[in-house]
Amino acid sequence: MPTSADLHIAEEQLQAFQSGLKQFQSGGLAAHALSEMARGQTVLLTALPEKFTVVLHQLMDRLESSALFSEESCSFSQRDLIDSLQLWIDKATQRLTQS
Repeated sequence: MPTSADLHIAEEQLQAFQSGLKQFQSGGLAAHALSEMARGQTVLLTALPEKFTVVLHQLMDRLESSALFSEESCSFSQRDLIDSLQLWIDKATQRLTQS
């Protein structure tokens, strides 16, 4: 069970990731940088059930892949991936507030 200090850090990391996602959407952050940020939120990922980490890593892999191709030639819609990442953030927020 995470301590209250860990939960506070996890919430800060989640807010930072939300901010990074908004920067990515506006073109101010590259997919690789967002992925690196997401994967580096170790306190957040430790505070959540393991399935959150698995899903986040899968989404980030797809986002990085989609950045390598134009929207038409990629099997992943970047818009759908952004929506999925926002859903992940919403569910992670819910989970953290339940702790």
